[in-house]
Amino acid sequence: MRPDPVPLRALERPEIAARGAAPCPLRADPIVAEWISKRERGSALLLRLMTFCSLRLGRTLSRSVLYGIALYFFLFAPDARRHSRRYLRLALGRSPTMRDRFRHILNFASTIHDRVYLINENYDNFDITVEGESLMRAQLHSGRGAFLMGAHMGSFELMRSVGRREPGLQVSMAMYEHNARRLNAVLGSINPAARPDIISLGQIDAMLQLAERLDRGGFVGILGDRTLGDEPVQAVRLLGERAYLPTGPMRAAAILRRPVIFMLGLYRGRNRYHVVFAHVADFSTTPAGARDAAVRAAVEGYAALLDKYCRSDPYNWFNFFDFWRVRLDKPVR
Repeated sequence: MRPDPVPLRALERPEIAARGAAPCPLRADPIVAEWISKRERGSALLLRLMTFCSLRLGRTLSRSVLYGIALYFFLFAPDARRHSRRYLRLALGRSPTMRDRFRHILNFASTIHDRVYLINENYDNFDITVEGESLMRAQLHSGRGAFLMGAHMGSFELMRSVGRREPGLQVSMAMYEHNARRLNAVLGSINPAARPDIISLGQIDAMLQLAERLDRGGFVGILGDRTLGDEPVQAVRLLGERAYLPTGPMRAAAILRRPVIFMLGLYRGRNRYHVVFAHVADFSTTPAGARDAAVRAAVEGYAALLDKYCRSDPYNWFNFFDFWRVRLDKPVR
């Protein structure tokens, strides 16, 4: 099914499409995009180190190096350490200990380390359990594509393991152009044959590409927890405090009249991962006049699932910036 008519400029990004479809009362100031202004040196440097160690030593031996690398970032990344402390206080419901804060960094390093093996399809190294697999299987067999709405929690690379269990499952990734370039560079350095199908949301034909993949029965993965800083957002309650989530990804699903499935790949220590699929929304029959309310409800549902898994698996949250800080050019309603 093709998207509803929207202005040409709206096809540049789903967030702009959201503005063309209906005005949003809240817009994030560029300060909310703090994660973009940072070089994210931790992720890039960790991945280079992990790739070097992993390919030469194997997973068991290279994990011994992981503690030293995590300790380095724990000691010399004060901003990330401060934001980790604030998040853990909310997720744990108590003041985090030094052990809690180190474990948070170590989990981040562990998922980056394991990414090398997941990209190379070495799934036998891992004990992977799946929750909600029947939901994914039913959607796949329906022949209608859907959005997989993830977050910067755990490892999205686990989606590859689910693809092995479900023949015919095709997943494209939708992301902003600078992220797409970085991901292609990372994957190319680990496994040149593992380059995924990426839809760059900075391109003018992004919405048409999304519609094409979905019409073929494919899934489109997108991370819905970060904002670029100049787009519509929605106020939600997350871990008991007000936070702001972008409405663009959910509104793109509404414009394209597709279901949205929540997806996380949670790291649970040693070689154990738990993949979660959960229903968020189905815009297949949502009339245009009810779209705004349906999008608001879907964002609330997505936030509730984030809250649930931040509490059950608190060391998987990898937004190492001030996620709850935001300035708005309009008052909250």
